[in-house]
Parts: sequence; structure tokens; C-alpha cells
Amino acid sequence: MAGRILGKTLATVSLSVALAYVTVKSSGFRSLPECRNSLSSCGFHLNSKIMSASNGAKENSHNKARTSPYPGSKVQRSQVPNEKVGWLVEWQDYNPVEYTALSVLAGPRWADPQIRNPAGRTGLVGRGLLGRWGPNHAADPIITRWKRDKTGNKITHPISGKNILQFVAIKRKDCGEWAIPGGMVDPGEKISATLKREFGEEALNSLQKSSAEKRKLEEQLHKLFSQEHLVIYKGYVDDPRNTDNAWMETEAVNYHDETGEIMDNLTLEAGDDAGKVKWVDISDKLKLYASHSQFIKLVAEKRDAHWSEDSEADCHGL
Repeated sequence: MAGRILGKTLATVSLSVALAYVTVKSSGFRSLPECRNSLSSCGFHLNSKIMSASNGAKENSHNKARTSPYPGSKVQRSQVPNEKVGWLVEWQDYNPVEYTALSVLAGPRWADPQIRNPAGRTGLVGRGLLGRWGPNHAADPIITRWKRDKTGNKITHPISGKNILQFVAIKRKDCGEWAIPGGMVDPGEKISATLKREFGEEALNSLQKSSAEKRKLEEQLHKLFSQEHLVIYKGYVDDPRNTDNAWMETEAVNYHDETGEIMDNLTLEAGDDAGKVKWVDISDKLKLYASHSQFIKLVAEKRDAHWSEDSEADCHGL
């Protein structure tokens, strides 16, 4: 999923950030552009001359933007030769000087606010593996069914007396932890589309299916994802990829197959970022990636399913 972000957003993010992003290293915090996700959202209307300059330097283009010292300061820019101006020209040693004027750092009304992790310091600045400054939006589809015996009857837990709920879990390739089969929201994509797409790619290996298989799979997924559902959580996620300047936010949604008939017609098959996929019994014994255990607990509470052998724990929320 991180690979998809970097690949799909590099073109838009790198150019918009290059045009708008300046920082000061001595301040200990990077001032980041509010318009960080796309050129169009920032109001940049790049004409053909500027666009051609981004692919390779043209005579008399992009010269004033390389002059030193920087206006109102003694800061000298890193020198950029004409042949290396364009972003499409590879330059692995490019290490530009970082600078933001103190007048901007003072936070006047006309300046973009500093983008900081809403939960606090993480010990790391920059974007890490995340493609966007600020929030990086994901969607987590929690697909559930009741655990049943061979005769089709629901199985209850012997101590709590509540029905046991199961959900589809994947084993992530990057860290080896079990998780909800979610992923990143593509630019312009609706959350509902992301939920269905990610489940298909990671839990059903839809990317490797033939055209005919994909059509049949799409029909089955439509039945599952068009029914009523529960939005379990929406907001900040405590994720190991978070930094001071970039963090994960997600919408976790529960789609429940009450009879089990829909999922019985879908064969689980790991794909994309998943190493393995299987049905997992929901309980407080689960150890999942990031904040996924908390989401699963909320599902159990909403569905009045078994969570803990401690009756008191079943009566309290997070």
C-alpha cells in the first residue's frame, strides 16, 4: 500500500511541494504547505512554458527562482545547473538548502499554518513511507460473519455465552502482522470504492483474476458492499508509519454477512500486499497491526458478540 502511494502521488506531490515547500532546519520543525496533495487543489495553473521547464531547463526559464541570496536574507541556495532543473532528470545527490523566514515562522495570518501530528511528537519529521504531508487517508473494510458448526448453528462462547463473530484477516507482507485488509484512498476515489477495491485485491486476489473472473467477482462484491453497514471508526490512527508531519487517518467500516451465504460463494485468496488470508475468531486475545484490535473490539460491541471471558470487560467500551 505504501508503494502504491509513493508511485501514484509522486508526480503531483513532488512538484507541488517543490514549488511551495521551504523549511528552516534550525527551527527544529518543518513548515509545510497546506496545499500538499495536488496541483489543482493548490490553485496552481501551470502554463505550457512552466510545464516544459519542469521536464528540462529552457533558455531564460526558471532563472530568477535560482538566484542567491534568497530575498531578504543572506541564505545561499544550493546551485542547480540548467541541465538538472527538470524533476524528470535523475539527481540522487540533490540536497537543497532548507530555509523559512522567521517572519513566516512567527505565524502571521497570511502564512500557512504549521502542519503537525495532532496526537503529538513522534520523534521523526518528514513523510517517512507516507506519500502526503499531513493526513494520509485509508479505508479499512471489516468483513464479518457468525461462527457456525457443521449443522449451520451459531457457536456461542462457553463462558461469555455470546455468539462468536469472525472477520477476514490478512497477514501483511511488510511486517508479518495480522490486520484488516484495508488500504489507501486513491486521489478522487470515494471511500466506498476503496473499501471494496482493497478487500478484493488483498483478500480475494482480484488483480490476478481473468476478465471473466473479475466480472463475476464484482457481482459478488456488490452484494456484500451494497448492504447496510456500520461505520466503526473515523479519524486519526496510531500507526508505526506516522511522523511529526505525516500521519494515517482511516474510516473503518463493518460489512456483516448475517447468513454467511454471500461469503460462502467467495474463496479467500491472498493478494497484493497480503501474504496470507483467513477467517479469524474475534476475541480480546487478538494481536493485530496498528489500531486494528481496537476497531475489531468496537465491532464486537456493536454486534453484541463475544469479546472477553471477563463479563465485566464485555460491558465497557474503549
